Amino acid sequence: MNVDRQAVKDIIEGVGGKDNIAAATHCVTRLRFALKDESKVNKEKLESVDLVKGTFSANGQYQVVIGQGLVDKVYKVMSEITGIGESSKEEIKDVAAQNLNPLQRAIKTLADIFIPILPAIVTAGLLMGINNILTGPDIFYEGQSFIEVHQNWADLAGIINLIANTAFVFLPGLIGWSAVHKFGGSPLLGIVLGLMLVHPDLLNAWGYGAAQQEGEIPTWNLFGLSVQKVGYQGQVLPVLFASYVLAKIEQALRNRIPDAFQLLAVAPIALLVTGLLSFTIIGPITFTIGNFITDGVVGIFAAVPVIGGLIYGGLYAPLVITGMHHTFLAVDLQLIGTTGGTFLWPMVALSNIAQGSAAFAMMFVNKENEKLKGLALTSSISAWLGITEPAMFGVNLRYRYPFISAIIGSAIAGIFITINGVLAPSIGVGGLPAFLSIFTEFWGVFFIGMAIVLVIPFTLTYFFAKLKKS
Repeated sequence: MNVDRQAVKDIIEGVGGKDNIAAATHCVTRLRFALKDESKVNKEKLESVDLVKGTFSANGQYQVVIGQGLVDKVYKVMSEITGIGESSKEEIKDVAAQNLNPLQRAIKTLADIFIPILPAIVTAGLLMGINNILTGPDIFYEGQSFIEVHQNWADLAGIINLIANTAFVFLPGLIGWSAVHKFGGSPLLGIVLGLMLVHPDLLNAWGYGAAQQEGEIPTWNLFGLSVQKVGYQGQVLPVLFASYVLAKIEQALRNRIPDAFQLLAVAPIALLVTGLLSFTIIGPITFTIGNFITDGVVGIFAAVPVIGGLIYGGLYAPLVITGMHHTFLAVDLQLIGTTGGTFLWPMVALSNIAQGSAAFAMMFVNKENEKLKGLALTSSISAWLGITEPAMFGVNLRYRYPFISAIIGSAIAGIFITINGVLAPSIGVGGLPAFLSIFTEFWGVFFIGMAIVLVIPFTLTYFFAKLKKS
């Protein structure tokens, strides 16, 4: 498919002209701009271009949704017209970060750390889902699991479970790799740091409570200071703070030690100092803070599940607009590592479906608008499979009432599944396939939640659309 050059010129004019573009790149579906002045953007002009499926601003970047495959061709033509060369995503992020306030920068930092490791976490969630199907009772046989009836499958289920659990057992290693890279250090040292915090010589963090009650926590004696030999499996905050310290120590050493001695001195000193600080100060303090946060979140949802489900189920989609939803990745992982499951992620999956249902309704109420009709269909399918951007930014936010309808449906479903205690052992793929990553004993309740977000957003969107036309 050839790209209309005039349409690309209209996109350039829509973002304020080539002189307003500080840097540009693209991802799988979107053009990403770091603009000098976002106030110069003409959103109406942009969204009138046939190539454009939607627009939004997030994390200091102005993003124009084009679509998979086509975005490559559009970017190539845009580069020819403007003379702007291909910028890396990191360069775009660095330029865009200059326009962010401190809170936005903190959120962006968390996103930059957790998004690169998300594929490993999602993969683990899918594999856990397969293991749940094989090991859960009453799915294929009454009162028995599949592997109890077909015992020759038991070892396969065991291997799947081992592969799935690896990402969580060594979660600090994944976070250490990503965090140290983000903070400007060597990712390899970040991996070592993370694995050091879950070394088998340390007391398993999951057994810490029992050992504490029995008074059998092993300790080191460091010059009269008693330091507990506790690991940080499934913990997020200890490795995050330790990674920052490691990166800064490494940078300081590289600036002061001659090149000839850096190989022998930088990594050993940086890891040794960071390790000592991690086990004596960083780890104990952040472990306590992490447990306090976990207990607080669990306590709120346990005490008033209706309010918790209403707020998180309803507000997740607006959080996506601001980019703040990335901060809850850390909370999800902390809940999984500490309690064995998260009640937040199931609501995220239902929120995705709700956005798809609202967009799908728009296909029926705008039959005369062929562009919107096609976009509503494709974006709703995408949202039902866990990718909500085309539906949310291309359809629902553009008309507002579909977005509100989706929020209402998501909030009602959030209340329902929270009251019934639905848990997921991992973060998985959102949308309709999400049930695979839910504990099997909650499937029935979760399917009812799915029905809620399929029916209510569609019905409300259709009703509001007819009301507007009447």
